[in-house]
Amino acid sequence: MIRVTIYNEFVHERTEEKVREVYPDGIHMALKSFLEDGDVVVDTVTLDTVNELTEEKLKDTDVLVWWGHMAHNKVPDEVAEHVKEAVQRGMGAIFLHSGHESKPFKKLMGTPCNLTWREDGDYERVWTVNPAHPIAQGIGRFIYLEHEETYGEPFGIPEPDETVFIGGYEGGEVFRSGCTFTRGYGKIFYFQPGHETNGSFSNPYVRRIIQNAVHWCYNDKNRRITLGAPSIEVTLEQARLEGNTGEYLKMWD
Repeated sequence: MIRVTIYNEFVHERTEEKVREVYPDGIHMALKSFLEDGDVVVDTVTLDTVNELTEEKLKDTDVLVWWGHMAHNKVPDEVAEHVKEAVQRGMGAIFLHSGHESKPFKKLMGTPCNLTWREDGDYERVWTVNPAHPIAQGIGRFIYLEHEETYGEPFGIPEPDETVFIGGYEGGEVFRSGCTFTRGYGKIFYFQPGHETNGSFSNPYVRRIIQNAVHWCYNDKNRRITLGAPSIEVTLEQARLEGNTGEYLKMWD
């Protein structure tokens, strides 16, 4: 069973009629509607309940999905630090659309994560450039999105481990739309589609990608309680008694 927690700030939907028409129950509930199935259970958190993202809550979360936009700065620094440390210990994380500006994503990347953007209702083709990647399974050469907010390079992130998708727009911009990273023991996927007025989370291929990403990010073998490495003085005799190190030292006798 994969335990997913979805964070959506849930501000646009309550303050803007145009967004409420697209996501009447909130983006978090739209995501939950297609992520929750027989082997995935989903909990949701909004800005109003963001303090529920404690260390204990994140220890019980296998994959965190994050959507935010206009209230990034209202997320407490302590929560962002909890998320960063949970990823480093092995929790998976998926950051969607403007989640690139979120505090946890910036902490994990260590860079500004800025980009160029336009909101003109352009179409986007999301090209699959790494079709062998597990996140791209079931996806063809490209996904066509009739309307999506335009993102453009340069994108202020570190070099990704892998670039799975590249977006191309009506105006000529290109963008690394789907990128993977590893931090500590945790896997991260950034995926660009998902502007609050465009309804991209209703697209079956966008949904398939996010579903694939949940399974790819899931770490069922290598979670850590702590990342701390003890500082212990070890004698040569102790080293000789400990597994491969001891066997290696015997070669020099």
